[in-house]
Amino acid sequence: MDCGLFQGNDDLEELNWQPFDFDPAELDFVLISHAHIDHSGRIPLLVKRGFNGKIYCSDATADLLNVMLRDSAYIQEKEAEWQNNKNQRAGRPLVEPLYTVKDAERALLHIEPVLYDQLLEPCEDVKVVFNDAGHILGSSIIELFIKENGDPSKLVFTGDLGMRNKPILRDPTIIKKADFVIMEATYGDRVHEENSASIDCLVDIVLKTIRRGGNVIIPSFAVGRTQELIYLFNRFYEENEECREVLDKIMVYVDSPMATSATEVFRRNAQVFDEETKAYILNGNNPLDFKNLKFTRTSEDSKALNMDPQPKIIISASGMCEAGRIKHHLKHNLWNPKASIVFVGYQSVGTLGRSIVDGDKQVSIFGERIQVEAEIHNLQGFSGHADRDQLLEWVGGLQRPPHEIFLIHGEEDAKKGLAESIRNTYGYNCIDVQQVSEYTLSKDGAVTREDIESRIVSPESLWSIKKNMYDVHDELVKVLYNTHLAVSSLSPEQVADINNIILEIQKNILNLGSAVTREKDPYMDTAVNQ
Repeated sequence: MDCGLFQGNDDLEELNWQPFDFDPAELDFVLISHAHIDHSGRIPLLVKRGFNGKIYCSDATADLLNVMLRDSAYIQEKEAEWQNNKNQRAGRPLVEPLYTVKDAERALLHIEPVLYDQLLEPCEDVKVVFNDAGHILGSSIIELFIKENGDPSKLVFTGDLGMRNKPILRDPTIIKKADFVIMEATYGDRVHEENSASIDCLVDIVLKTIRRGGNVIIPSFAVGRTQELIYLFNRFYEENEECREVLDKIMVYVDSPMATSATEVFRRNAQVFDEETKAYILNGNNPLDFKNLKFTRTSEDSKALNMDPQPKIIISASGMCEAGRIKHHLKHNLWNPKASIVFVGYQSVGTLGRSIVDGDKQVSIFGERIQVEAEIHNLQGFSGHADRDQLLEWVGGLQRPPHEIFLIHGEEDAKKGLAESIRNTYGYNCIDVQQVSEYTLSKDGAVTREDIESRIVSPESLWSIKKNMYDVHDELVKVLYNTHLAVSSLSPEQVADINNIILEIQKNILNLGSAVTREKDPYMDTAVNQ
């Protein structure tokens, strides 16, 4: 179930290159909950490394995968090309992309779309049902019915659960019975502000920013958040008579080829919209279009947006600011106190988006240090993930206690917080899954676990160590530079030697950080702190 790319800091993304913890050729079939790349992005790699079965998902997810896997492969190829240009200049070996567009196209041949509520039998003694998860178009909660030695068991995988009462999509399906639940915990330790409050706040931000002559830049996931924003701006532009004079002059640009293609997929899949959106369509309205909306496809059109002095709204991918055109828009707007940067989705540890949300005053974009002077806003009411209370509400729909709930897909604090909330509210057993783990399930209450990978520290902790070291290194470089200006006796060769020593110190300390074990070791703790 699911096969996504690791996304975030360098340590996490390095995991994409590691061998799978199983032989892909031995898998009978794959089930995909939804199309987001952190759930589907290694499908081409799975096929490349020997998987030859069918990949089942909802019909809308299949349409989105046709767009997203090709786009992901294109990015892999471009990143490898960029790295090889650097390697050639430095005399280093060339690298291959994780997978290519051809690999993605081969993987797409394995996709088998199914309908919500359709009973699927992918092999003997296994039945599957996909239910609407309300997260993005086509997202699914997967019910897996397994018969082993004549004894049936039911396992439920939530995928990513959406928020209730969101535009366009239906609410997540309530599942009444399960022996075992594998559940996401992205926001398991916090509660979002009301969606209506976030909408009012966004409107206020737009009007204030436009009136002072700045741009509103919205980093947004190409699938899900972008279409929700288009829908909301549609209603705002159509119904807000008080601001008509201001709004008529303000364009909304969706600057992401994949978001543009994904929006077309949304328009073709109105059968899974909620009743309000369907009624809106039946009244002759297009919820994903309005007169001030413009999609930009070419890089020339994208560049022109940053040359245009007129205030505007730019919605651009990627949502965590790690790649794509959003980085160019941030480079041209972060330094401007008239501009506003509005985050509407989760920002993973180690990403550029997380650094900005966390309040960093300087960030690096394309190797250039950019001062953060724009207004920064983080509107969690737009999140596509259910918060703690809504996750608890979903668990409350179970009519009998499951034998075990496994919490995944969240930072450690989020998983631990949700586990505690579920235990306190319902008394259910919860396991906070750590990294890659293996469990043997039994309905007599026995759940045994064997770690098949024991990471020394979490990727988040390693990234924190690395970031601190990078900050130290930056400060040392500043000292070195100022010393070079002040002391004429230092030659460029001496400066280079000292810089190499600093880099060696940094590398040694990072290697030390990578040697820390999960077991309590006072010496290692002290060493890392030093």
